[in-house]
Amino acid sequence: MGASQENLNNPLRNPQDKRLPRIAGPGGLVIFGVTGDLARKKLLPAIYDLANRGLLPPGFSLVGYGRRAWSKAEFEAQVLESVKAGARTPWRNAVWDRLAEGIEFVQGDFSDDAAFDKLAAVTARLDEQRGTSGNWAFYLSVPPQHFSSVIHQLQRSGMARSENGWRRVVIEKPFGHDEASAKELNDVVNEVFPESDVFRIDHYLGKETVQNILALRFANQLFDPLFNSHYIDHVQITMAEDIGLGGRAGYYDGIGAARDVLQNHLLQLLALIAMEEPVAFNPAELQSEKIKVLRATRPVGPFAKTTARGQYTAGWQGSVPVCGLREEEGFDPESTTETFAAATFEISSRRWAGVPFYLRTGKRLGRRVTEIALVFKKAPHLPFVDGQTTAQGSNMLVIRVQPEEGVLMRFGSKVPGSGMEVRDVNMDFSYSESFTEESPEAYERLILDAFLDEASLFPTNEEVELSWRILDPILKSWESHGTPEDYPAGTWGPPGADELMSRSGRQWRRP
Repeated sequence: MGASQENLNNPLRNPQDKRLPRIAGPGGLVIFGVTGDLARKKLLPAIYDLANRGLLPPGFSLVGYGRRAWSKAEFEAQVLESVKAGARTPWRNAVWDRLAEGIEFVQGDFSDDAAFDKLAAVTARLDEQRGTSGNWAFYLSVPPQHFSSVIHQLQRSGMARSENGWRRVVIEKPFGHDEASAKELNDVVNEVFPESDVFRIDHYLGKETVQNILALRFANQLFDPLFNSHYIDHVQITMAEDIGLGGRAGYYDGIGAARDVLQNHLLQLLALIAMEEPVAFNPAELQSEKIKVLRATRPVGPFAKTTARGQYTAGWQGSVPVCGLREEEGFDPESTTETFAAATFEISSRRWAGVPFYLRTGKRLGRRVTEIALVFKKAPHLPFVDGQTTAQGSNMLVIRVQPEEGVLMRFGSKVPGSGMEVRDVNMDFSYSESFTEESPEAYERLILDAFLDEASLFPTNEEVELSWRILDPILKSWESHGTPEDYPAGTWGPPGADELMSRSGRQWRRP
């Protein structure tokens, strides 16, 4: 048997085989903004979990960059505290000891030439001592106004390019505040890093249930033929949070729910639900199909009737009294930042023509949940007399992204007894009950993918710009018309959200 045929038959050597654990090759990670909440709560625990699962190379190195005057030992202690507080895998001293050997810290701000030169020297030393082979990913866990400074410092210091290894940049949202600013940021980044080396994080795309959308649709003949306007009445995509915004005024005030969630997370979920089957499950083909959907997506007007926005006021979250946004620490008492946003979109394609997509998100809502609900049309003919189907609603397929990850199907079934009465019942698939393995945290998957140069779950610059292009008309309309409606904390949003649906004879699903 020839070598090429042997490679195809041996799953250990076949690069297309995705069943086996994917282990990163030599490399290191530099985190800018390592003292922030994201790094402490998500990134550092994810790195330990990856090491604990054996998915990072033995010589993996982690360099933190920040303004704190920390020594290597002090930074190690900070990383250890974060890991013990947030890691999802069991504690193992041997894993930590190996990881700690490659931990370094460089003090400086984003305009400090000398600090970036020192950072370049540290990475070069680790290449020699740890065998990172010139392979470095730079994680920008910083506000977008600092992207340009960090990118240009990486270029000036020579860290953006390597003759021997690869260099990649990982960028957190928000990526701009409208289409024009997103294009400007893309130009800044792509001036230094080619698009193939840019990984824009949308942590929702790293969630196991989001990826399962592709398996649900394209591995099963049962579902995908029904994903079209012949059978689907409308689609609801919801991301609800039960927390408020205390302590986050600096980030959130002036941004609002639409920019924070609709533009990235929810429009990406829309693209995954609506996309056509890709030729292959590789980054280029997946991104191509998502871009086709986003190009065909537009907001439905008039926005006074097809959108809603709100701001939470004092109320009850469960049995706990909570204050309103304007009473939260750091918020302007006259703030007009929305904490709830809902909007109607449509996709100009043969598959989805005439099917409205309703997207909503909010803080201090009834409960924490993210889900996609595909609501089916009524059967064209029901051979039942009046009253027999009164208790039956629309058939529904619900993909639960978080929590209680899984898939729910709602359909009508006969109630036991001598009469004929049809009532809704649920068929429920739960990840936690069907699989013994715990799903990896989203940041684990995304950090590993960045090291493996697997860009399927990372939005491209065109996707980011298209998402802003879709949302911008709504934002401009809101800026010139009125203010957000009030809604009590613990409810499901302002009255305008329910009116938005009732105008077409529909209603929001209560998760």
